[in-house]
Amino acid sequence: MTRLPRVATSAVTRAASRLLVSAVAIAAVLTSAGAASAQSLIRDTEIEGIIHEWSEPVLDAMGLEPSEIEILLVNDQELNAFATRGRIMGLNTGLILQTKTPNQLLGVIAHEAGHIKNRHTLRDGAQNAGMQPMIMTMALGALAAIAGAPDAGAALLASSQYFGTLGALRYMQSQEGEADITGARALERAGESGKGMVEFFENFRAQEVFSDQRRYPYFRSHPLSSQRIESLRRPVEAAAHYNHQDSPERMAQHALVVAKIRSFMEAPNATLRDYPSSNTSLPARYARTIAWFRDGQTDKSLTAVDALLAEQPENPYFWELKGQILFEEGRPGDAITAHQRAVELKPDAPLLKINLAHALIETADPTKLDAAVDQLKRAIALEKDNTLAWRLLGQAYASQGKEGEARLASAEYWFALGRTEQANQFAMRARDMLDRNSIEWRRATDIVFASGATQRDIDDAERRNEQRSNRGVILPNN
Repeated sequence: MTRLPRVATSAVTRAASRLLVSAVAIAAVLTSAGAASAQSLIRDTEIEGIIHEWSEPVLDAMGLEPSEIEILLVNDQELNAFATRGRIMGLNTGLILQTKTPNQLLGVIAHEAGHIKNRHTLRDGAQNAGMQPMIMTMALGALAAIAGAPDAGAALLASSQYFGTLGALRYMQSQEGEADITGARALERAGESGKGMVEFFENFRAQEVFSDQRRYPYFRSHPLSSQRIESLRRPVEAAAHYNHQDSPERMAQHALVVAKIRSFMEAPNATLRDYPSSNTSLPARYARTIAWFRDGQTDKSLTAVDALLAEQPENPYFWELKGQILFEEGRPGDAITAHQRAVELKPDAPLLKINLAHALIETADPTKLDAAVDQLKRAIALEKDNTLAWRLLGQAYASQGKEGEARLASAEYWFALGRTEQANQFAMRARDMLDRNSIEWRRATDIVFASGATQRDIDDAERRNEQRSNRGVILPNN
């Protein structure tokens, strides 16, 4: 899990991150101070992995490169999803919880991917040039927040008021039909049924007769009609894979995703009511473990996660959960072993490496900083724009007294956020402290130029630095 980044004391860090939960990092992205409910972007390696595993064959069948599609998980109970410029797709947790089967959720993903494939733009803003900066800002803010910088992401999103504006935008009916067919064809080519897409829309057929105020946000931006449903139903029912069923494994994954979202997003007492002790399924036990953790029943949650690990000792997410429980209890040293095991079991997951690095740093043990730096560098190699990783790396370098490297990491942090002025400032400072023959110095220079500076700007800055360094120096007499 990635947590809300902080550069304050360890106690403040833990107090802030206590608001979060084991495998989920919630980046608090408020649409406005007076918003009725907060909307957040979440990161979870397990849920992301499941959704990408399901969707990648469909995206590939659609002619899209799966690695280029950003799928954001939005912590919002409203039924909604969206696709924007930049190949970004958002899925509300409320929509995921409304799906009854994996195929229904995959149907929604295929539909949204259809909008991306067909390069559809949202009506009421498509021809409005003034809307384009807002969409661009939203994408930057969402990616910044989801990468672990919710404070900066919140500022960008709040300034663009994207989430509030989204409900006022609509696709045209013709675009909806095109996205339906594009999605259904991709599902068929991937060996999946389009039945779930039809079922999902059928479940909300009544939305077409509701006023905009009563409709779910999804059906305000994605107009639904009986004609549209029937136009989709005919080719779907005629497809060869119409009767293809979700596998038991996939059904179990869907149940786990639902349980995990509910246990992280709902009040603990609601989770314990919905998943009583009489329910001995894995998703139910997982949900109760998380609920006890969030309720402050640490010993009970640790006992429960140990029971899960006894059954599945090779499950990296159970180890991640145990590490997070210990970390949030102010026991980073004890959390290290669990996070190390999670990384060993899933070495390609950058968020798990960041968890481990964070625990290593929070021990305040200087001998553990090299290991933390190593894990953060490995995480950045996998997710170069992960701002939490850059922020923690800067913290680790500063603790080691490596000021040049720390300032470069801060420059990378701001550069990943798109804040070029701040990136330039830190990169310029880093250049003054780094070896001119080092890769780091060249990278700092690259950031300076990429942030809009010219060679003349650099020459002027170096001249000023030289003048400052010469002040107070007594030159020898000739």
